[in-house]
Amino acid sequence: MIDTGDTWKLGVLFSETGPTAIIESLQQRGALLAIKEINAAGGVAGRALEPVLCDPGSDPQRYGLLAEKMISEDCVRVLIGCYMSSARKEVLPVVERRNVLFFYPTLYEGFEYSPNVIYGGACPNQNSVPLASYLLENYGNRFYFIGSDYIYPRESNRVMRNILRQGGGEVVGEVYVPFEAGPEEFARILRDVAEKAPDAIFCTTVGETTVQLYRAYHAAGHDGRRVPIASLTTNEAEIATVGAQVGVGHITAAPWFNTLDTPASRRFCANYQREFGPDIQVTSCAEAAYFQTHMFAAALDKVGSLDPDQLRECLLGASWDAPQGQVKIDPDNNHTYLHSRIARVDERGDFIVQREVIRPVKPDPYLVTPDLNDRRLRLRKAMPKARTS
Repeated sequence: MIDTGDTWKLGVLFSETGPTAIIESLQQRGALLAIKEINAAGGVAGRALEPVLCDPGSDPQRYGLLAEKMISEDCVRVLIGCYMSSARKEVLPVVERRNVLFFYPTLYEGFEYSPNVIYGGACPNQNSVPLASYLLENYGNRFYFIGSDYIYPRESNRVMRNILRQGGGEVVGEVYVPFEAGPEEFARILRDVAEKAPDAIFCTTVGETTVQLYRAYHAAGHDGRRVPIASLTTNEAEIATVGAQVGVGHITAAPWFNTLDTPASRRFCANYQREFGPDIQVTSCAEAAYFQTHMFAAALDKVGSLDPDQLRECLLGASWDAPQGQVKIDPDNNHTYLHSRIARVDERGDFIVQREVIRPVKPDPYLVTPDLNDRRLRLRKAMPKARTS
């Protein structure tokens, strides 16, 4: 059955306010840029994509309530949104009960599957395993975990602890902080860090809490070039906020960085900043929202319907040339084959890729084979050089 109407509606559920807005506002812009490009090219079957925007204010319960509102009041049948796992968990029962397709463009802790979700961010075998391998090889085997106090950090740390054990790693400290944690809270934690003397910090804080941690780490006299904060979540926007002097030496594992010097990556960055301003940072989560929106439109063009079952059937196995390189939705688990890169912040505040996996990594959300020696996850020195302009 062909949907009738003047536009195709897409629910866009990212926070523009609250602690995680520093990240989610960029994800929203990634989706909106893709929508603008699609509409400028004639839309889908001659009809424009229409974003239906809602701001949950970084409150996890609001995501589920607003998802229900968009479905029941705005007649939305496809959603893209969420950053925190606690927010995704609120939306999940809504989309399953109402049979709505949900694109989730954010890295997460894994160990989940829903037929109603297309997972576009990295799962642990695509970021935690390569990061652990890199840190053990280059920094040592003693780690201190600092995370925000919610689902993702606790589960991510559980996974990372098991991965590190395989390589002889040891976790010498583990703490969780509330979203409103400030300098005093981090000063206390960093005194314990100094006493335990780890070789690296594994950080799973998010949003404004990350900014507070990095500033406190620098103020306490720690040097990221010697003992780095290594993260799966820290991105270009947060480093721009703390500044190059504070960020230098710290490490992030992600599928894409805005210094990646390929035609597709340069074009994406240029279009993003032309649309939203030259000072707006482009991040890996924004890139995921961008390519997932394009993949949704391509599937919609083929099936001519917003029916979730038809769209899912078309999407499984589909590929797209994303800014990070070619990606593909795995028909086995609804997750996405993604590129895996390790980058370190230089003296200018840019993420410079140090290592990368040679080809897209098949998602293994349940870590069936969490092997540090898996040849498919073998890191090589990065070939592309960072942009100089």
